[in-house]
Amino acid sequence: MCKMFLLFSHQITESQIVDAKKSLNVKEFIELPTQLQKLWSDIPADLKSLDNYFRPLQKYLLNNASQNDVVLIQGDFGGTHTMVEFCKENQLVPVYATTKREVKEVIQDNKIIKTSTFEHVIFRGY
Repeated sequence: MCKMFLLFSHQITESQIVDAKKSLNVKEFIELPTQLQKLWSDIPADLKSLDNYFRPLQKYLLNNASQNDVVLIQGDFGGTHTMVEFCKENQLVPVYATTKREVKEVIQDNKIIKTSTFEHVIFRGY
């Protein structure tokens, strides 16, 4: 059994928890400490390079994750790429959640209101 570290900006859903336990053998879900969550969720758009930006997050994973622990990574494209490569280099298992999207459109007061509902399907490895 392994841990799943959550590198994303949403709350994990019950269906994701059930799936991770069943399909990935996860026993524990680890949210990032507040400062690291802020670092992940608020990546400055004006940084020319992310090479050093994620050092605190990488250090945290090295100190708290074990080989073959799962890391759910979703967010900024460059940040995601950086952390996926880091995980692969350090024998961690990077995954992302796939979803089914249902879109509803309603016309109200000459405006189109579009609502999207996302439902978890599976975790997929990078």
